[in-house]
Amino acid sequence: MLSGLMNLLRACWHPSSDRYVHAGSDVVGRQDGLLWYKDTGQHLGGEFSMAVVQANNLLEDQSQIESGLLSSSESGPYGTFIGIYDGHGGPETSRFINDHLFSHLKRFTSEQQVMSTDVIRKAFQATEDGFVSLVTKQWPMKPQIAAVGSCCLVGVICGGTLYIANLGDSRAVLGRLVKATGEVLALQLSTEHNACIESIRQELHATHPDDSQIVVLKHNVWRVKGLIQVSRSIGDVYLKRAEFNREPLYAKFRLREPIKRPILSSEPSISVHPLLPHDQFIIFASDGLWEHLSNQEAVDIVQNHPRSGSARRLVKAALLEAAKKREMRYSDLKKIDRGVRRHFHDDITVIVVFLDSNLISKASSSKGGPSLSIRGGGVSLPSNSLAPCTTPTEHSTS
Repeated sequence: MLSGLMNLLRACWHPSSDRYVHAGSDVVGRQDGLLWYKDTGQHLGGEFSMAVVQANNLLEDQSQIESGLLSSSESGPYGTFIGIYDGHGGPETSRFINDHLFSHLKRFTSEQQVMSTDVIRKAFQATEDGFVSLVTKQWPMKPQIAAVGSCCLVGVICGGTLYIANLGDSRAVLGRLVKATGEVLALQLSTEHNACIESIRQELHATHPDDSQIVVLKHNVWRVKGLIQVSRSIGDVYLKRAEFNREPLYAKFRLREPIKRPILSSEPSISVHPLLPHDQFIIFASDGLWEHLSNQEAVDIVQNHPRSGSARRLVKAALLEAAKKREMRYSDLKKIDRGVRRHFHDDITVIVVFLDSNLISKASSSKGGPSLSIRGGGVSLPSNSLAPCTTPTEHSTS
């Protein structure tokens, strides 16, 4: 299967000649229909590549890469921050995370004067608390915001160490060179929180022993309370606080029994990985990519092609698979507009971060090198464009 996919990629891949979003500058990336991409850029520890393809009427995936100072204090530390925020029910939560999480991280790093799992955990909690406050304010005018949430995948490279924090089912995969064979093997770094995973269902039963309906198999998909696939998220306060699970929230989201304890959690799974010289790159992506590509397939695609355009190449590989599953041509899939496109694939966001061990060893204390702040793009819409108030469908990913 992989060899066929690689042949398709070689046959179909060619650099796009479309215009820059801002003429004459590659800083903010390029737009090609529903695809936004930045083929190559430089972070403190090496190169990176970034791409987003929109499927929803309003882009629910948000993303960012920040490289340079990771603290509010000029004394450092320095490093690279990567964030993938896969929203569901609307774009409000993922946009909120994009606007607040990194600034919280910088504040807590400054207070503790060091990067740590505690800093990251506090930044997640402050972001969750901030969004709950927003829901509280907006509830009288816009109660459906209580049913909007987001997965949240973060990577922080600092001092030769990689921190991975995750809520939901986005994924970070490391490509590690095996010197004896020359192969680059895929190593999944993130822990996922999706009810389709048996251990997650067991976790939910253990934390809710008095609720036999905590996970329900619905339309052949496991869902928490029959509503949502992920068990951890930012937002989704209708499944965390009883005061937001009542009228005028849509009836389909209201539970029969009052919430006694939060059903979903905002506590991230955090892991710490010392970076090794044979660690080549990390792929950060929303689940829209992993629905169509295995970890090893994704790593092989990055490894076997030039670095420039790696993220766009992965997005295209996923779209080729999505088209194949529907027995249609990729060229026909590309013609389908946002909204309708969601029936064929999800929003997909990919950031590939290449690791240069020489640069990474210097980056944590060095003020030199590029300072970077970039967000994944999408079809331009007014900043106040929020989710339509039509009756939402069940949260598929999330």
